[in-house]
Amino acid sequence: MHDVIVIGAGLAGLRCAGLLSARGLDVVVLEAADAVGGRQRTDIVDGFRLDRGFQVLNPAYPALRRSVDLDALALRSFPVGVRVRTAEGMAELRHPLRYPQSIAASLRSGLVNTRDAVALARWAAPALVHPLSRLARNDVAVREGWDAVGLSGPLRTAVLEPFLAGVLAERRGETSEAFVRLLVRYFVLGRPGLPAQGIAAVPEHLAAHARAAGADIRLGTSAGRISALGEEIRAEVSEGDSVRAARVVVAVGPDAVTDLTGLARPTTNGLQTWWFAAAEPPTASASLTVDGRGRGRGRGPVVNTVVMTHTVPSYAPAGRHLIAATCLLPRGGDPAEELEVRRHLSEIWGADISAWELLRRDDITDALPAQPAPLGAARSPRYAERLYVAGDHRDTASIQGALASGERAARAVLNDAGSSSSAASPHR
Repeated sequence: MHDVIVIGAGLAGLRCAGLLSARGLDVVVLEAADAVGGRQRTDIVDGFRLDRGFQVLNPAYPALRRSVDLDALALRSFPVGVRVRTAEGMAELRHPLRYPQSIAASLRSGLVNTRDAVALARWAAPALVHPLSRLARNDVAVREGWDAVGLSGPLRTAVLEPFLAGVLAERRGETSEAFVRLLVRYFVLGRPGLPAQGIAAVPEHLAAHARAAGADIRLGTSAGRISALGEEIRAEVSEGDSVRAARVVVAVGPDAVTDLTGLARPTTNGLQTWWFAAAEPPTASASLTVDGRGRGRGRGPVVNTVVMTHTVPSYAPAGRHLIAATCLLPRGGDPAEELEVRRHLSEIWGADISAWELLRRDDITDALPAQPAPLGAARSPRYAERLYVAGDHRDTASIQGALASGERAARAVLNDAGSSSSAASPHR
């Protein structure tokens, strides 16, 4: 009998397993897929590295810095800014402290006026000095928070709303203001990027750490019914005999947690990513590009697009370029179609993209747990006697939230098992 079964080899499960194994516990990880990673996977398609949906990694996440050797990932950073398609052409706004020489161009763009700049500073300032628990007091939807400070001009409608639509996977402004402020803090402090070998390098790093500490990670092993019998818990598996342990941590995604625990299915937002190959890039810029020409659905379905190979050349074979385009994936609605996406991309880039080759389309129904206001505290990992739950749906909808939740579950297991662990430090 094992000490702990961890069901799911995503970020939360792997972080939890690594911490428990490092404390000498006998840990087995059951993963239904053929590789670790959960939603953080990378595939090789015709020589291109395609993540499962457009992803970014922010080195400012505290739990990421505790969990992973960032230098080993060969992280390549995107510019800290955004390009905006306007009715007059293309404008680019960059982080004014990191790129002070860009301030004049930002002011000339017509996207920034004094009123909006002051309102945004007033709104964002608390995120830089207060913890999330303080930010979440009297929490409202982010659109209400922006209304309250008078942020209503093009900086909001043409820049922030289109940009955050792709980050939050929703465009109605319903997400918690406290959560958005937290993300702004991380964007200010860090330079998001991607590992040279793809986002899968993160879970692979965590898995290597867990295995080195003694964890047994079993791929292609789907866990079914969990039952308690005396001092042990049994997990039925797809192949072979059931696996027994003193404790079980369920670290699966929002789509599977209900079947294993009976907990209500977390509400999620979906994203759709289109991956195109091109001989020539549509721009020399590496910045994320959005369409700032209209509210709502705007001129088309694409919420952001970027030439990946300007930042991570290893994502494509020599002499080729990889372009990502992301759309929202409405639950119960009609997903975007290729003809519509191509038309919109042609407008955004101002280029003929007819020769671009579609490599793959990723429809990620459960891309992110929804974070409506008011934002609640991180949920306890304990849900029954000797049973625990971990995942970003128990914390914040981010890589930070997944890793922090895995740490919290490991702490709970160690405390309940009678260990005086300090392995997982507080995540905020």
